[in-house]
Order: sequence, then structure tokens, then C-alpha cells
Amino acid sequence: MKSIKKGFKEVVKWIVRGAIYIWLKIYYRADIRGLENIPKDGALIFCGNHRSYLDPPLIVVTAKRDMRFLAKEELYKNKFLAFLGWVFEAIPVKRDEKDVSAIKTSLKALKSGDCIALFPEGTRNGLEKGEKPKDGVAFFAVRSGAKVIPCGIKGGTKEHRKVTITYGEPLDYNKYKNNKDKEVFDKVTEEIMDKIIELAK
Repeated sequence: MKSIKKGFKEVVKWIVRGAIYIWLKIYYRADIRGLENIPKDGALIFCGNHRSYLDPPLIVVTAKRDMRFLAKEELYKNKFLAFLGWVFEAIPVKRDEKDVSAIKTSLKALKSGDCIALFPEGTRNGLEKGEKPKDGVAFFAVRSGAKVIPCGIKGGTKEHRKVTITYGEPLDYNKYKNNKDKEVFDKVTEEIMDKIIELAK
């Protein structure tokens, strides 16, 4: 029974991914750059700038790697977003607190060689709001040894419908593996955000 359910879910995922990809290509004239920078196997952490609800599905369907997005629990109140969360096996996160369950699930995925994705800003337009980027990406990168794939997103708005997503070269922080120093996390976070901002120009 489990294998049947898994097979059904894979079919649904394939259909949904294809539908979203076509929608992005036609409606937003999506321009996808830097796919050659994404390793075809091994654990990866995808992270980009966050401007709208368009960003997560944009990364999920264009990166050509299966991944689990860390998404705030509130999104599951929206039936469509909850459906996408089920299809792509998103990891729900409780905001404003240390969600141990989400951390363990994410680390387990990376240890298995899978990919996760999250936004350092923690919320939409976090940088514009003057909020300090969260150290989540740095924590997972340092703790797991997984490489980070920064991606910059621009466009996709009413003023500029055409959306462009650019994937940068993998960032390797293995030299800090298992380091628990907050200064290291802050340094890694700053480096990642600088690269994301550069790619989003």
C-alpha cells in the first residue's frame, strides 16, 4: 500500500511540477540561468532572496533537483499552498521559536544526500524591511557539510512580469563543519547573502 501511495504521489508531483513550469514560462516568461552550477547528486541547500509567494515554486520546479522547502506553518492555512506542501514534502516550521522537529527533519534529509531549501531573510522582503538575515542556512551548511546553492531572483512583479532566476556556483563551508561559534554562522550568513544579492541584480 505504501508503494502505491508513493507512486501516486510521484505522478502528482510530476504533473504539478510540469504545470507550474509551463505557467512560469508562459505567464512570467521565466529565464533560468546557471543550471550548470547545480551538482546532479549529493546534499544541497538552496537559498535565495524572498520577494513573493512565487519564489518557492520557482526554485522547486526549475532547479532540476528534488528538494524539501522549509515553510512557515501559517502557509498551511491556505488550501492550495498546503496542497503544494504535501506534493513537494515541505517541512513546516514554527516561527519565532526554535523548532527542533524541523531542524532534525532537515538535517536527516541532508544526511541522506537530499536537498532542502529556505530563505535567509526569513520572511518576504526581509532586507527591505531592515531585518537581519537568519542564520538557518549557515547552521545547516556548517552542521551537515552540505554545499549551498545561492540563487538570485528578480522580476515577477506587476511592474516587471518577466522573472529571472540565476543559480550561482556551490559554496562550500566544510572547513567550519560542526563549528558552533555564532561569529562563524554570522560570517557565513553574510557571505551567502552577499552572493544572493549579487545574483539578483
